[in-house]
Amino acid sequence: QVHLVESGGGVVQAGGSLRLVCAASGRTFSSLRMGWFRQAPGKEREFVATINYSGDSTWYGDSTLGRFTISRDNAKKTVYLQMNSLKPEDTAVYYCAADTLAVGGLYTTWRYESRGYDTWGQGTQVTVSS
Repeated sequence: QVHLVESGGGVVQAGGSLRLVCAASGRTFSSLRMGWFRQAPGKEREFVATINYSGDSTWYGDSTLGRFTISRDNAKKTVYLQMNSLKPEDTAVYYCAADTLAVGGLYTTWRYESRGYDTWGQGTQVTVSS
């Protein structure tokens, strides 16, 4: 069983940077695909980024490509989301997620969708002021 805890959210001015951290517990972390999603008030949950078990393959949502970077440290059981050039429209609750059932290996499009992840953190608020 995997438990996820996010941290690193806060308030930042437009153009600034934040680094989100997702700390995981459980013995199987190094074999898991991990992802970041976000949800703004009144909007559906949006895919941000995903990383494979080894960290050598990453994918990004259209709105974050080129500005955000996902990475992981399997020894520390941690996933990171480095967010640069933040915009007010990046304001949302950010969630870390794990694919413990490996459905992303069977259905590749699910890697970019909420249904591709079965374990979620509690979320961390990111607010970007203009």
